Amino acid sequence: MIDLYTWSTPNGRKASIMLEELGLPYNVHPINIMKDEQFAPDFLAISPNNRIPAIVDTDTGQSVFESGAILMYLANKTGKLWPANGEAHWQTMEWLMWQMGGFGPMLGQAHHFLKYNVGKAPYAEERYGNEARRLYGVLDRRLAEVDFVAGEYSIADIAIFPWACRFEWQNINLEDFPNVKRWYLKIAERPAVIKGYGIPNDADKIPLP
Repeated sequence: MIDLYTWSTPNGRKASIMLEELGLPYNVHPINIMKDEQFAPDFLAISPNNRIPAIVDTDTGQSVFESGAILMYLANKTGKLWPANGEAHWQTMEWLMWQMGGFGPMLGQAHHFLKYNVGKAPYAEERYGNEARRLYGVLDRRLAEVDFVAGEYSIADIAIFPWACRFEWQNINLEDFPNVKRWYLKIAERPAVIKGYGIPNDADKIPLP
């Protein structure tokens, strides 16, 4: 059994989508970041960076924080959604790291300036808006060559997708990135993705372009 500590954010949704895709049993523990529940001492013991998501594997007692690490842990635990070796293993790792180092952090900055603080910092709006478009361009060129970012559906797609779900927050028109749009709509149809996206709030629905 997995105990999942999460909230309705792109990083949180990575973990719940992964658990649904794997069919692993899990208990959901909502951590309301709007009420600063991530700073509670009990959660700090699991997630030293005070960020969701985090998991505890009750089968082993292992706790894991950081969304990318959670995806890798669960893939290793089950032997699914991450090829064990060879070129596909490293392509999956490359695109997971691309998301963790760029597509997530830079789009998070785009959200801050383009959605929540419009007009306060024109330079920042231009900088992160341009970077969001650049990153979508990288993804679009990759998806012109393959159906999924590492060839087969994997933890890399699961990591990237929830951030792409906030395309409107980033002032991104998916019509400008047709390969991303095709990939996005294909993933958005997966039952596990639909269910995982609604954790912990089942009223949340995947935005459609």
